[in-house]
Amino acid sequence: MPIRNIAVGSPADARHPDALRAALAEFISVLIFVFAGEGSGMAFNKLTDDGSATPAGLVAAALAHGFALFVAVSVGANISGGHVNPAVTFGAFIGGHISLLRSILYWIAQCLGSVVACLLLKFATGGLTTSAFALSSDVTVWNALVLEIVMTFGLVYTVYATAVDPKKGNIGIIAPMAIGFIVGANILVGGAFDGASMNPAVSFGPAVVSWSWDDPWVYWLGPFLGAGIAALIYELFFIRQDNDAYEQLPSA
Repeated sequence: MPIRNIAVGSPADARHPDALRAALAEFISVLIFVFAGEGSGMAFNKLTDDGSATPAGLVAAALAHGFALFVAVSVGANISGGHVNPAVTFGAFIGGHISLLRSILYWIAQCLGSVVACLLLKFATGGLTTSAFALSSDVTVWNALVLEIVMTFGLVYTVYATAVDPKKGNIGIIAPMAIGFIVGANILVGGAFDGASMNPAVSFGPAVVSWSWDDPWVYWLGPFLGAGIAALIYELFFIRQDNDAYEQLPSA
């Protein structure tokens, strides 16, 4: 069971140069992602007099986030695994692919990357507000929680299938593209209801810079639950089962 593979790690591991380089890569990847994604929304608002709630605004947000995530995952993949998301890191932790202490290092770097990206955007745009995530007027926190769970489940399941699974083969080449596509598609689904975060760091940066905290727990609990469920299901039914079947084959 995946829970048996969970490791806390040691302080020395977290201070290892490789771990610090990986954390720096996560910081830069998240900065790139949030700067492009959040910045596109701010640009659209300026061009349309705050018309981001229109269908065109939703499509623009989906494209910007999908493209930016494709790049952010690609540039970090060979250094840190290209998580670019605390929920993805949590899913990797549940599956035993990263230690707790290294996960915490990633989470700090990811959240800092988001905050710095939003600060840079605020400065570069002459003080325009970075839009914090918030629920639509007809959406309850429980509606949003389910949305975030399901959308992040789809994201982390895609990460496992295309990047984590040892049998991925050549499909691993398209992992960043597939991850960007599922995020863009989910934004088209949930963007009008709760902003479609799927990423606690993405919602954390704008909230800090604008100091706007509307139901922040939804954007942490939902993605973490969705990521944990996806990791458990993929590890139990696809990775572990295949490994058990291989071990039961008669030797030559």
